[in-house]
Amino acid sequence: MQDEAQQAPSEAARAARRDVIVRKLHKDDIFNALVSGWSDLKRAPQYGLTIGALHTLGGWIAIFFARLSGLHFFTYPFLTGFALIAPFSAAVIYEVSRRLEKDEPLSWGAILGAVKTSGGRDLGWMCLVSLFSFILWIDYAFFLYLMFYGAHMPDPAQFVQEALSTPKGLLFILVGNLVGGLIAFTIFSVSVVSCPLLLDRDVDFVTAMIASVKSVLTNPWQLLAWALVIGLFLAFGLLSGLLGLTVVLPLIGHASWHVYRKLIEP
Repeated sequence: MQDEAQQAPSEAARAARRDVIVRKLHKDDIFNALVSGWSDLKRAPQYGLTIGALHTLGGWIAIFFARLSGLHFFTYPFLTGFALIAPFSAAVIYEVSRRLEKDEPLSWGAILGAVKTSGGRDLGWMCLVSLFSFILWIDYAFFLYLMFYGAHMPDPAQFVQEALSTPKGLLFILVGNLVGGLIAFTIFSVSVVSCPLLLDRDVDFVTAMIASVKSVLTNPWQLLAWALVIGLFLAFGLLSGLLGLTVVLPLIGHASWHVYRKLIEP
């Protein structure tokens, strides 16, 4: 009987952790999350900047292989596709913000160990979801290019000139960005809180994705604004020759943790 009495609170506690309650955002919450994210980055810069630098290096490698293979067009979708896998790769940054929030010690061993433990639960499934999203993104870009240009692959200068000065090229840019934006926002909707939630609490990845979609449905305009802010920051990172991603990505990661905190009841 005593064992059953001890077991009941444990099961109740686990059930409470799995009960995800979504809150309404206030008008200043996104801005305040950015401010808190910047504060976290300044307090522990080595972790976020390392992750950002690795993404920048990965972007340069993607550009190199695109030029080496002659598939210049795929440079843009490859680089923008980083945004689709960023929520998973930012798990280290979420853990840094979580530890700063609770005044827990920071070290690479402790942070990677916590991420590995979460990966042993369901965070690893979100890795597969992110990878699948990235593959769909590249397939869409390839299909769209074949629709407009076929197998012909012009050099980069000629392609940019055609895209910006011909009706077909302008339609290509319009369709590509509109449909691509819808795909990106759909993926954003299932990942905006799912990865930090899986890192923070013992829930399964389906519950986490449902909570993420529910967060968007509860706060459509605020989270649309957050998605646009992320897009603007990433555009700056790309236009800076990817160097800006070194700072932009950890800033978005830390801020995303605070957006999650404001969205999900502790």
